[in-house]
Amino acid sequence: MSVIKHKNQRVGIFIDTQNLYHCAKNIYGAKVNFDQVVKDGLAGRQLIRAVAYVITTEAGDEKNFFEALEKMGIETKTKNLQIFSGGAKKGDWDVGLAVDAIKLAPKLDAVILVTGDGDFVPLVEYLQVNEGCQVEVVSFGKSSSAKLIEASDDFIDLDDNPRKYLIGFGANKRPRRTM
Repeated sequence: MSVIKHKNQRVGIFIDTQNLYHCAKNIYGAKVNFDQVVKDGLAGRQLIRAVAYVITTEAGDEKNFFEALEKMGIETKTKNLQIFSGGAKKGDWDVGLAVDAIKLAPKLDAVILVTGDGDFVPLVEYLQVNEGCQVEVVSFGKSSSAKLIEASDDFIDLDDNPRKYLIGFGANKRPRRTM
């Protein structure tokens, strides 16, 4: 992939927080350093907006995390965790993230999707063709959709340097086995 990044590009960053959180937890047993992820994705360009889409639970344990994101300059959009009568739980921001990216696209030169979710392939294609945006993806390659990576103009694989992008992942920790 050959992509041009220059300091005058207007960039929007849309973070599928649950996707990244669960990938880091399941693969590495660690937490994501969102500040470093945003910094490297931005690559010295002009940040117009960074938004993290997050789920709130009944316990409310995530309040400190949300505050930490805001201190980093990342706006948070929250949605309550849905609990169905059978006990199933769902927390999903895919449509909200896609709609926000489409609404903001006319003000952007580059859209960065921080997710590995293949459901975003149609969004990538729409932004490229209809809005003329360069679309970049940042995620853990081991758990990212190959079609999403292929559709994007650039891909930053967080697996290439886990110590840089994870909190609580040290020299003595190894990635967990995946099937």
